[in-house]
Amino acid sequence: MVSSDQRRRQLAREKFQRQQERRVQARKKKQRYTVVAAVLAVVLAAGAAAYASIGLSDGDTKANDSAGDKQSPSATPSKTGSPEPAMSIDKTAKYSMSLKTNRGEIKIAMDAAKTPHTVNSFKSLADKGYFNGTKCHRLTTDGIFVLQCGDPKGDGTGGPGYTIPDENLTALGKAGADGTVTFPAGTVAMANTGQPHSGGSQFFLVYKETKLPPSYSPFGKMDAAGLKVVQDVAKAGVAGGAKDGAPKTAVTIEKAAVPKV
Repeated sequence: MVSSDQRRRQLAREKFQRQQERRVQARKKKQRYTVVAAVLAVVLAAGAAAYASIGLSDGDTKANDSAGDKQSPSATPSKTGSPEPAMSIDKTAKYSMSLKTNRGEIKIAMDAAKTPHTVNSFKSLADKGYFNGTKCHRLTTDGIFVLQCGDPKGDGTGGPGYTIPDENLTALGKAGADGTVTFPAGTVAMANTGQPHSGGSQFFLVYKETKLPPSYSPFGKMDAAGLKVVQDVAKAGVAGGAKDGAPKTAVTIEKAAVPKV
């Protein structure tokens, strides 16, 4: 027979376990897709790297505040758990991702030998029309210089429901003393949650040389015409005069395709 004291201890243990489970779930919900960038002006002034995040977060304003970065917009990434697409590309081939936008066409050269999982994922998604009609939801014009796209909802809240492994992380060289490498203008790379192997469908287009940690998979390079499209969008700035947010000149991907070249 269980005594009242034993029963109280059992109830206390069960309550503690429920609290722990809620904490674990809360931590999981605070994952965010981010691109972290060194702000050079702060580096020069303070003698230390300072980072500004860009990209997808989970809509938890407390999580954003705790990161100490007001450049992170709220969002709710799609639940993960689905497997990434089965490998169906030719890993020895070159591919090109064509983004036909309302501002002009952006062509991105991709090398499947260096980034097979990324190329395979983008081809699978493009073949299904995943990107068609989506917006490039974010532009940054200070410290880091990127236009971010790849969200099916167009507001920073979407994802494909699976993640892909990091690839090609050493392509841009070894990190310097500030922990960054140079992402040249024209580079196209994956956004992620800040954790290894956490990329989904969101990617960023670098329109001006940008310093970033070497933890974002560079998987492509824009052609000259495509780079100019993005640079023209950047010149118009961010909506409302901010330095980080929706581009003032709206960019919609009307159709995406990933053919072998």
